[in-house]
This record gives sequence, C-alpha cells and structure tokens, in this order.
Amino acid sequence: MNLIDPLSTALKTAASGLEAQSIRLRVVSENMANAQTTGSVPGGDPYQRKTIGFVSQLDSLTGAATVKIDTIGQDDSDFGIEYDPGNSAADADGMVKLPNVNVLIEMADMREANRSYEANLQTIKQARELISMTIDLLRASS
Repeated sequence: MNLIDPLSTALKTAASGLEAQSIRLRVVSENMANAQTTGSVPGGDPYQRKTIGFVSQLDSLTGAATVKIDTIGQDDSDFGIEYDPGNSAADADGMVKLPNVNVLIEMADMREANRSYEANLQTIKQARELISMTIDLLRASS
C-alpha cells in the first residue's frame, strides 16, 4: 500500500506552481523588453509577442496535481503600423511595423504571475512549518 503524505504533496504542487510562474514572468519580461523592437530590415516583421499555456498533470506516485508549461507560442494578432520614414525598418512608403505587445496587458500579466508566485511560496512556507511542528511533537513524545 502506498501512503501519500499530504504535506509532501502540497510541497510538490506548490513547487510546480513556482516553476510555472517564474517561466511566465520570464516570458512577460521578454515581451516588455521588446515592446519597441522593430524589424531589422526595411519592411521586416517586428518582435512578435510570446504567449504561454499551462496544463495540469497528476503525479501518479504522490497524487499531486501539478502544473506544467504546455506551450510557449506566439501571438498572431496584427502588428501596428506607424509612419516613420527615418526608421531603418521603414518600407518604401515610410511605414514601420510595430510589435503586437501591449505594455498594459503585460503589466497585468506580470502582476497576476507575481501574486500566483507569492501564493505558492506561502504554501511552501506553511507546509514546511507544519512539517517542523510535527517533528517537534514527535521529539517531545519520545
């Protein structure tokens, strides 16, 4: 019979959440850093916003429901266009394609990822505290 320790399961679940949210923060940071990155050749495509998808997985050994990165893709929404004939990425008509990154959306995504990261971190802290209290109780009863 395989006994499942609920505190270890909570740690495993929260750790997977920390990893997923840290990757999400990296993707959001890349998007924000490239929000003004135009193409490198006249008429070329600018930076294309990255997206991230998650999937829930069940760890059959521990029974922990974990989260994993499913995909890191690209946003297929249209690029903005701006008249800027002096830009090295301008086409023959002086038009420059702009990245499809909306900094406000990225900031909201970053805030949500940060809060999720903090919640998972708090779960790990609480589980460790409960494990420590259990060990103390076992020592006291010996």
